[in-house]
Amino acid sequence: MLALRLPKEIEDRLDDLARKTGRTKSYYAREAILEHLDDLEDLYLAEQRMQENPQFVSFDEVVQRLDIDLGKPDEA
Repeated sequence: MLALRLPKEIEDRLDDLARKTGRTKSYYAREAILEHLDDLEDLYLAEQRMQENPQFVSFDEVVQRLDIDLGKPDEA
């Protein structure tokens, strides 16, 4: 069981969506959480790893290390 408080504007939008579609507010809250949970996990894991190993590698260095040929943009 999960209980949470939402800003009135968000609560109103959720009420409106549920009313218009015949689904419950809980259904849409669950869908939103499931949709974004993977992204949140990835973000926090990346932030944690950066704190544990704060080495910076530039884009150019990554390209060079991986021997990626970006080519030149086509000239029109």
